[in-house]
Amino acid sequence: MSLKILVVDDETAARRGLVSLLSGWGYAVEEAADGREALEKAVAGLPSVVITDLVMPRLDGHALLKALREEAPFAAVILLTGQGSIETAVGAMKDGAYDYLTKPVDVARLRLLIPKAASSSEALREVALLRRQLSQVMGMGRLVGTGPAMQPVYRMIEMAAPTPAPVLITGESGTGKELVARTIHELSPRARAPFVAVNCAAIPETLLESEIFGHEKGAFTGALERRAGCFELAHQGTLFLDEIAEMNPAMQAKFLRVLETGMVRRLGGRAEVQMDVRVLAATNKDPQKTLRAGTFREDLYYRLNVVSLALPPLRERREDIPLLIQAFIEEFNAKYDKRIGGVDESAQAALEAAPWPGNVRELRNTLERAVIVCSDQRLGLKHLSDLSGTGGPDTAPALPQPLSAAAEHALTLPIGTTLDDAEKQLILRTLAAQDNNKTRTAQVLGISLKTLHNKLKAYGGP
Repeated sequence: MSLKILVVDDETAARRGLVSLLSGWGYAVEEAADGREALEKAVAGLPSVVITDLVMPRLDGHALLKALREEAPFAAVILLTGQGSIETAVGAMKDGAYDYLTKPVDVARLRLLIPKAASSSEALREVALLRRQLSQVMGMGRLVGTGPAMQPVYRMIEMAAPTPAPVLITGESGTGKELVARTIHELSPRARAPFVAVNCAAIPETLLESEIFGHEKGAFTGALERRAGCFELAHQGTLFLDEIAEMNPAMQAKFLRVLETGMVRRLGGRAEVQMDVRVLAATNKDPQKTLRAGTFREDLYYRLNVVSLALPPLRERREDIPLLIQAFIEEFNAKYDKRIGGVDESAQAALEAAPWPGNVRELRNTLERAVIVCSDQRLGLKHLSDLSGTGGPDTAPALPQPLSAAAEHALTLPIGTTLDDAEKQLILRTLAAQDNNKTRTAQVLGISLKTLHNKLKAYGGP
């Protein structure tokens, strides 16, 4: 099916010249002599692209744009304007215009612009369709939850996905920041291109530059061949940088330059290569605190924070826990060839009441282990308690308990304790409470595993 384009211009010669040009390129073209006629034809014909003059009688191009946002929201609008109205056209882009062209029209630029505008239109249409279908079932894409805490997240994903804008995703460990990034990618025009994820906290500082930018053969000891970095691997797709605040300031400066120029130089290389990459980033820290501490460069923060998306912790969206339980059981039934029908009432109550400091990731891991040990038709408390290795139907479930549940879970500090000593005691006591499980301890404390290792090393530990 040919791409449908609507051309709107009150000047007959200009309008018909465009119609002839576009028809010759193989597009299905309609025309309208003013904004009112255009609106009627857009509602009836649902074109992918509307090319409209800005200055017209009855309903001008800017007013038509605003009307189309309501009546034909998936149409990408390209404005035609004279030199004297460029400022007005730029203002109209803030109201949703895809782009503008000055008269006389640059034919070569128009030919390049139309497929891009059509892709944007199709992306908007797909996002709306997916959101309508998925929100009625469980959430959006692989994101699960229909409660009020997740609705702003879905709305922001819906608005951000079709654009090329960088997104900074914030939230506690385990809230699903990478899953949100993947959803944005999958609902974007780049969905068919690569999605490349890098955890900045998990890669040693000495290797992070090579990992992101790549390296040439002989760039350093052990560089036996040229290697493409994550920017190159994500060309025309999306690069997701998790725990961006863990990147050292010098590396942040290099990364900022690549964001601003789009040019990447491999480690040890001389030539710069142009890359087309959308960047999404995430941190489990409060960005304002990292800015004040100087660990997150302010210029990089503002470059990444074009769109800000904050994920709620699981304790603030408990109404979604039943849906999450159902989704995870179905996932692990398929993975482990099980036929578990759900959870019984006691297990359901325990799962819904638990504090889940590790958020959705902790709930998922808990249910995965429970599904593995379950040989019954439904999960019960005994399967949850089996996770601690104690077993038995009469034992309490091995779920995270509220801090008030037992005195040994409280930390009492005398007045006058220094902040460094208080931090040390908190970390060591939490580590002991988690049976020396460093990954779980980092999740509970809301810090990266790398930060925890550094702290323990400073305390004289392994």
